[in-house]
Amino acid sequence: MSNKNLTYLLILSMFFWGAGWSALKIIVEELPPQTIVFWRFFIMSIAFLPILYFLKEPLTLNKNSIFYILMSSVFNIAFMVSSYFGVKYGLAGAGSVIITTFSPVMTFILVVILFQKRVAPTQLFGIFLGIVGGAIMLEVNNIELFLNSSNIYFLLCALLWAGVTILSQHSHKHIHPVHYSFYIASLATVASFFYAYDTNLSAVFEQSSKFWIALIYLSVFGQTIATTIYFIASGKLGSQKSSSFMFLVPLFALFSAWLILDEPIQLHIVIGGFLSIVAILFINRKTDEETL
Repeated sequence: MSNKNLTYLLILSMFFWGAGWSALKIIVEELPPQTIVFWRFFIMSIAFLPILYFLKEPLTLNKNSIFYILMSSVFNIAFMVSSYFGVKYGLAGAGSVIITTFSPVMTFILVVILFQKRVAPTQLFGIFLGIVGGAIMLEVNNIELFLNSSNIYFLLCALLWAGVTILSQHSHKHIHPVHYSFYIASLATVASFFYAYDTNLSAVFEQSSKFWIALIYLSVFGQTIATTIYFIASGKLGSQKSSSFMFLVPLFALFSAWLILDEPIQLHIVIGGFLSIVAILFINRKTDEETL
């Protein structure tokens, strides 16, 4: 797959993630986090079966890939639980901005620290623009909103996803990205079952069709499809370039919130979103020297 086509798919996956915030807002009010996390991973695992069939590559697993699968499963579960509480007690719009703005920044910082890589000046400028764009969309001048205690959950999500991004990039040396995603979903399903076994797991069957549409969307499009695309891109384009596309998620999240939840689109969102798009162009700009 060419880098150009992969870029288009990455943008599509960012749209799936962005719309997922509206879907998450719909389901968090109905059931406890243990139940929702288990069913999201369970449906995600089932959704991988037709993908594995059409891929027609036998499942493989070796000791070198186990570490990446195990750590990514832990990070994914922690991410889902943290995002659940963030959206439940805070604002979904704030979550989409904080996570997707700070995750690329944290990815850069972690890669620089862990692998002693250098960052080109144009990429540093792109990161700066991404932070400014996120700050404008978040309205950091609104102290009550900015200091909302639920935002700590979103910051934790950003750090966790930075770890997932780096793990997915290096896992490509040992395992196919689709197999990697499937194993993560399967292991997380088992682990989250023990986390949720003492709750009423069958309560999902008492929910409305709106709840089920949101849950299936999150599990299939927001996770199975979007996350697999992201893992593939992380391996081929690099963790820092793939994560930079997350700056697009707030735009898609706010558009879907306007379309689905009737939330208004404001001028500061448009301005901040434009800066975030420009940030991606700078981060992905080719340089004469090899960077992260």
